[in-house]
Amino acid sequence: MIDSAVIFDVDGPLLDLTPAESAAFFAPFEEEFGLTGLSDDWDSYRLRNDVEICREILEKADLSADEPTMAGLQARYLAELETIYARGEDVVPIPGALNLLENLSKIKGLALGTATANLESAAKLRLKRVQMWDFVKNWHSGAEGGGAKRDILARVLRRMNLPPERVIFLGDNLNDLDAAQANGTNFIGFHVEPRRQQRLKAAGADIVTGDHIETLQIVRRILDLS
Repeated sequence: MIDSAVIFDVDGPLLDLTPAESAAFFAPFEEEFGLTGLSDDWDSYRLRNDVEICREILEKADLSADEPTMAGLQARYLAELETIYARGEDVVPIPGALNLLENLSKIKGLALGTATANLESAAKLRLKRVQMWDFVKNWHSGAEGGGAKRDILARVLRRMNLPPERVIFLGDNLNDLDAAQANGTNFIGFHVEPRRQQRLKAAGADIVTGDHIETLQIVRRILDLS
């Protein structure tokens, strides 16, 4: 029986998205359609969501974004991730993230999950490589289904059916702050870069940190956990 939860955005709080992983996302567009020079500035797209970004790229190129096409791109993306890992690239965890998950998992009644703009299948693959998946696998929501981050978070919250004040969403971007505000949850802004921390503070995030030892203390304080 769960009575509280911590939901993580994946890239930023748990994993550092590497250039090779970003390139793996765009590689299928070149392989399938010859599209090159696509922007890896995720904020430049209408919605920071892998599914929505795929749709936008296809629409701008006057290509069909029907279900078979989307499924094919997603399958190629996963295959590309497997390829880069096989040749020696790997997932880069945020310092202290695994230890944070281990400590939080020991707290009775506290559920852990994710709300990520990455495809669920890709996030699972990446988290498994750094032994983080088992901590969040029961409450996982990703880009499938589309929508903004607030919609992704809402999907996992509906499954949890907890009062929003008993939930903390931990994210690194302004859309994560918006998601928490839209869904009424607590929010912890996290980023290892001071510049990105300041961006969150300037947007109205009351609690911002770049150290997961401090994150654990903040979670315990907000949820009044022993």
